[in-house]
Amino acid sequence: MSLVPDSPLARRVAPSPNHGERRGQRPDMLVLHYTGMESGAAALARLREPLSEVSAHYLVFEDGGIVQLVPEARRAWHAGAGAWKGVTDVNARSIGIEIVHPGHAGGLPPYPDAQVAAVIALARDVLGRWPIPKERVLAHSDIAPERKEDPGETFPWDRLAAAGIGHHVPPARLRDGRFFAQGDAGQPVEALQAMFALYGYDLPVTGVFDPRTHAVVAAFQRHFRQERVDGVADASTITTLRDLIAALPTTAA
Repeated sequence: MSLVPDSPLARRVAPSPNHGERRGQRPDMLVLHYTGMESGAAALARLREPLSEVSAHYLVFEDGGIVQLVPEARRAWHAGAGAWKGVTDVNARSIGIEIVHPGHAGGLPPYPDAQVAAVIALARDVLGRWPIPKERVLAHSDIAPERKEDPGETFPWDRLAAAGIGHHVPPARLRDGRFFAQGDAGQPVEALQAMFALYGYDLPVTGVFDPRTHAVVAAFQRHFRQERVDGVADASTITTLRDLIAALPTTAA
């Protein structure tokens, strides 16, 4: 690839061989990840290792430094198996940003301010080049809820939203009330699944609160209701989901 990055915010290009053609698609999603590794150097090496068969368009270090690995016009291998709004080849339709962070295995510490500021600046820059709607700025866990947890419940999505990035509403407060959990079944569960599917999650409407539904609820909480992530569809989770759907552009609903 060219040694001139697509983004002027990238300090350098460190080419990864792990990419391919976009198969006639254009990016309309931005997917954020954490690396889940012990260091940025280790993550950079893995994202450039041919045998790993993984990559991303950008890597953001703790100090805010940004490295580009794959041209935006190419299909980086960052999302893996997953889906959003019926799109199953997420790689062909997305830009992927990896964020250096130890992840859940490393205790899920707060993201450094300099790193968050860099992610915001980079996301703004990417969104200025590609027609990516706010509601398609996603967590890796949103598109692969049974496999992935990143970037996790300490990632400050509210700060991105305050900068005009991503779809967000204030999460409803935790309160007592009716809830749904694994083992529940019936029309209310069917209605809940339909709401998640309407928003974009890949969730069959079966009327049974199964492990897939539990994983989707937990992924939703990691992104939109971070105070408690337990996979239980409590009143706060359901209200937050309802408010997000109501705030969607009419063309996205």
